[in-house]
Amino acid sequence: MELTNWLALVGICLMGAMSPGPSLAVVLKHCLQSGRSGGIACALSHGFGVGVYALLAILGLGTLQQQVPLLYQILIYAGALYLLYLAFNSWRSGATKLKIEAAGSKRRGAIQDGFAIAFLNPKLAIFFVALFSPFIPAEPMQWQQQAVMVATPTVIDALWYCVVAMLCSHPRFYPWLERNQLIINKLLAVAFTLLALTVLLRQWL
Repeated sequence: MELTNWLALVGICLMGAMSPGPSLAVVLKHCLQSGRSGGIACALSHGFGVGVYALLAILGLGTLQQQVPLLYQILIYAGALYLLYLAFNSWRSGATKLKIEAAGSKRRGAIQDGFAIAFLNPKLAIFFVALFSPFIPAEPMQWQQQAVMVATPTVIDALWYCVVAMLCSHPRFYPWLERNQLIINKLLAVAFTLLALTVLLRQWL
């Protein structure tokens, strides 16, 4: 891949990662729940989930979705249900003041949520099919070029949310989060619910 094409790919991936949405809310949730380690674990697993979709797009997921639309619908509803599950957990955790800890169970939950919020978002598949199409040459790509195209969004997404996690857990910023975590958890629950309803309404209307 030429450098100019790669830089264009980097720019698009960076803008996609920086756009606010449920992924940002999940990383923030785990920063509140288990501090910097939880936020970074969530960020890395989210990047891995993004990488899975990038790989599937390269391997022809767009064609598969046209042939098996039921798979796409199942992923949409699964993603909406998972957002509602996150809303329930955020609302319930807001009832008591959270303690900052880095226990293994907390980290496992962060890894699970980070991956799931990416993998249960089928719009990523469409995004990557649309994103990669201008960069795929007419002749078959070599595996090195495929690896670069998959690694670029994976690394950018993981690094961006790691930066978010580090900023949210900074000594100057974290005390504010800790003081307001009850309110933030309630707002996150409302945000997750609205996101889930938006996904469902788009399918029903």
